[in-house]
Amino acid sequence: MKSKPLAGITVIDFSYRLPGPFCGKILSDLGAHVIKIEDQIYKDPFLADDFSQFDPSFTSWYEKLNAEKKVLRFDFNSTEDQQKIFELVNTSDAIIMGLPQKLRAKLKLTNEELKFKRAFVVIELHASKKEQKSMHDLNALALSGLLSLHIGSQINKNEKIINPPFLPIAGIAFGHKAATDLLASLISAQKSKQSVFTKTYLDEVTNELLGIFWTDKDRATSRTSFLHNGHYPCYSIYQTKDLRYIALAAVEEKFWIKFCEVFQIDTTFDRFYNEDDQLFHIVSNALSALTLAEIESKTVNIDLCLTPIL
Repeated sequence: MKSKPLAGITVIDFSYRLPGPFCGKILSDLGAHVIKIEDQIYKDPFLADDFSQFDPSFTSWYEKLNAEKKVLRFDFNSTEDQQKIFELVNTSDAIIMGLPQKLRAKLKLTNEELKFKRAFVVIELHASKKEQKSMHDLNALALSGLLSLHIGSQINKNEKIINPPFLPIAGIAFGHKAATDLLASLISAQKSKQSVFTKTYLDEVTNELLGIFWTDKDRATSRTSFLHNGHYPCYSIYQTKDLRYIALAAVEEKFWIKFCEVFQIDTTFDRFYNEDDQLFHIVSNALSALTLAEIESKTVNIDLCLTPIL
């Protein structure tokens, strides 16, 4: 079996919740040996009662994010355990740092103490370089303005309370960027044969990776409706006769024509026509007249970008 690209690399994960552990998961998936170190009393907040009791999904997230890691728990107040932790760090290649400065000092893991004369990387994940207040995924999306896209899609419902997007996309992007930054820094460290210290910030990553998909030009015109959030009939989610849902993504003309032929829709309709929602209703009526099984039967072995939602 061919070894994975990061085989032989050891990463110590001192992070918690989502972004840091997701960074560690990505590195682990690439073959790195990732050791997650937690305090034996406090553990990761995703395992805390005040998280897991009101929403058990946090426990599931923890299990998925750390499934391939070696999780070790120590008494951070024990001199003996502090030495064990430092020995693990001293034989590793990189750290995902999520510990506060006071705890880093107690564990002898400050930047000064980690200036090894060999290739070594410490990456810190922070909320912001500018903002002093704490920040979560939703706050970063709000600061970037990207939440306006989500709100814009629900304005017509006259909602006073709007549910946030399910996926914490800013946090996910943050973790992915941290993994990229760590690997880039590791290349730099291997060239210099010294420790490299780097930081990445949630708000900057949100703008850098996600903000590019809502350009200044679109913002200036207050445009919040696009192909990918349901502006056009050819790319949307429709209900079937048996109250299931199916995703249509017939963006290319060949898929749209085939879709219209299969479901007996006038092929002269422009798949991007949406001025009066007429085409939305035509497509909806065609699909809602059939059960999901009937739709699957009609489209078996036909490629038209129509997928049942499992």
